[in-house]
Amino acid sequence: MVALALPLLLGGCAALQLGIVNHAGPVAADQWHVYVILSVVLIFVAGPVLLLVPLIAWHYRISNTRDAYRPNWGFSWPLEIMVWVPPIGIVIGLAFLLWNATHRLDPYRPLFAAQPAVEVQAVALDWKWLFIYPDEGIASANRLVIPAGRPVHVSLTSGTVMQSLLIPQLAGQVYAMAGMRTQLNFAASRAGVFRGENTQYNGKGFQDQKFDVIAMDATRYRAWLTKIRATPVPLDGRALTRMTARSVEPRPLAFSRVPPHLFDRIMSVTRTKEGQ
Repeated sequence: MVALALPLLLGGCAALQLGIVNHAGPVAADQWHVYVILSVVLIFVAGPVLLLVPLIAWHYRISNTRDAYRPNWGFSWPLEIMVWVPPIGIVIGLAFLLWNATHRLDPYRPLFAAQPAVEVQAVALDWKWLFIYPDEGIASANRLVIPAGRPVHVSLTSGTVMQSLLIPQLAGQVYAMAGMRTQLNFAASRAGVFRGENTQYNGKGFQDQKFDVIAMDATRYRAWLTKIRATPVPLDGRALTRMTARSVEPRPLAFSRVPPHLFDRIMSVTRTKEGQ
């Protein structure tokens, strides 16, 4: 039985490794800091309840006949203070904490850095992600490559139903909706490969709609851009037809050229369809 249960127990290690616990960027690190504070507060709230309920039940068991029986007891200032003051203090404290954290971790809020942010336009499709680099004139499918230590600004939309982008080690969840533009700002503090995925169910290929986020140093990132530009595969009409088909791509794709204003055109087309 132990041998059978061991894979199940060890399976959770991957979730810790690929999740916010193993954060690799300033946004995810700040989110983890907030989670830790909230966890400590919840332990402070739930701990006394979990400890006192069994103790009180044991103390006032039927067989305990030695304790005083006080049927007319009805009020106690110490108990009233203990019941009301700590919860009020917790609510006020959490209000200040979450007010500041909500504004500080706003996904639309740009990250301040010496270097300008890398612009990426993400289009959610069935069942794949298309990442357009408008300043570079290239695109990739199911692989997002970014320079480590530099902010990234992502504009999101959907070419189909509503979906949601999540990169647990780098940033929180942001929805992508047809005919609309949402935003996400994040950065990777170190080089590495991180997992991104769609967390909004959108059909039978949902479970395979995952992608790698590869953070590189500046030299490798420039070399990657040069390599993609040399790829003889433009994002033409044929490639767009393939991308918009309801299918799962077995491997990441790269496109050396992208039609001008493709992201805006996809938004415009889907907005028109939504309005019909």
